[in-house]
Amino acid sequence: MKHYSAFAVAREALRYHTGWERAWRSPEPKKRYDVIIVGAGGHGLATAYYLGKNYGIQNVAVIEKGWLGGGNTGRNTTIIRSNYLQDPSAALYEKARDLYEDLSQDLNYNVMFSPRGVMMLAQTQHEIRGYQRTAHANALQGVQTEWIGPERVKQLVPIINIDGPRYPVLGALWQERGGTARHDAVAWGYARACSAMGMDIIQQCEVKGVRTENGRVVGVDTTKGAIDCEKLGIVVAGHSGQLAEMAGFRLPLEAIALQALVSEPIKPCMDVVVMANTVHGYMSQSDKGEMVIGGGTDAYNNYTQRGSFHHIEETVRALVETFPMISRLKMLRQWGGIVDMTGDRSPILSTTPLDNCFINCGWGTGGFKAIPGSGWGMAQLMATGHSPLTEAFSLDRFKEGRFIDESVAAGVAH
Repeated sequence: MKHYSAFAVAREALRYHTGWERAWRSPEPKKRYDVIIVGAGGHGLATAYYLGKNYGIQNVAVIEKGWLGGGNTGRNTTIIRSNYLQDPSAALYEKARDLYEDLSQDLNYNVMFSPRGVMMLAQTQHEIRGYQRTAHANALQGVQTEWIGPERVKQLVPIINIDGPRYPVLGALWQERGGTARHDAVAWGYARACSAMGMDIIQQCEVKGVRTENGRVVGVDTTKGAIDCEKLGIVVAGHSGQLAEMAGFRLPLEAIALQALVSEPIKPCMDVVVMANTVHGYMSQSDKGEMVIGGGTDAYNNYTQRGSFHHIEETVRALVETFPMISRLKMLRQWGGIVDMTGDRSPILSTTPLDNCFINCGWGTGGFKAIPGSGWGMAQLMATGHSPLTEAFSLDRFKEGRFIDESVAAGVAH
């Protein structure tokens, strides 16, 4: 019997379901593009898609040193929500959540969006005050959330233990229209749509240098040769610092591993997403029956994608207290992703000191939920020079002291 690699299976599945091979067959780059996007993850592909759809800019190359969706887009726990505290964050994430609702129809590709609801547990008095404040802010922002008590939590999640030995459940911030989507499908859907517009998605193409003239970007040097461009977008998550240094500027970021794991599949027992910041864990159940589990970031800077046993132990121990029934489950697999963290836990979507060079980074642990909104705003910024969605998230905020503090609403321990 012939055996196939996971990559080969994914490639053949894409061919079967879409009829398109262009997104996986990396063409040789042309000598010049109007726009080059570095990074073929969700944010990069969404930026390219909305450049073409909203502004007619289709002479675009999305270049990727690995494979399509092989970074954080394929390594996250797929949570989608918009219950953030600050007005700029709520606007950006709510735009993304709204776009997710119709994304399958827009891309003509099933991204498996599941609006199952997301709750963020309050297990201390401090968290009660913080989440109630967020609920009031969301009401003013037009974001549909509510504060619920422990009885309602137990009703929505029967398997939860609200009388935990360390931290009882005192209530939760509940967003009924939040949920999950299939992370790989989001990347594939955007890739197929970009390919249909005639854009080039060039894999195994690593950027080795950024070429400039008179303070303006003119192209990039890659392992597949030099490519000229009018505009450059850098969308590479945890490797943003390296690309920025090639372009001649620095970013206020640190790279940290964030780990996740899934259990063996079991019968349906939990149809919402539960996040618990105090005990450092969150969990949902996938369509295949696996319990999808994640926690806080590592305590030190690193670029590993393997994860570490002690962090998994800490996360699972916390969740077993909150969900005792999972104690007998076996771990099926685990992995890590490299997240790019800013000091205020908010992203950077901005112009840069290099003219016609744009940066999209700093999403930390919450990048997947923002993909459509991020791409929408970034495309508008690159096409017109301004976007109301991205204005507050510029690099200038760090030297001007205009921080967008989302350390509580980020939902996991940092």
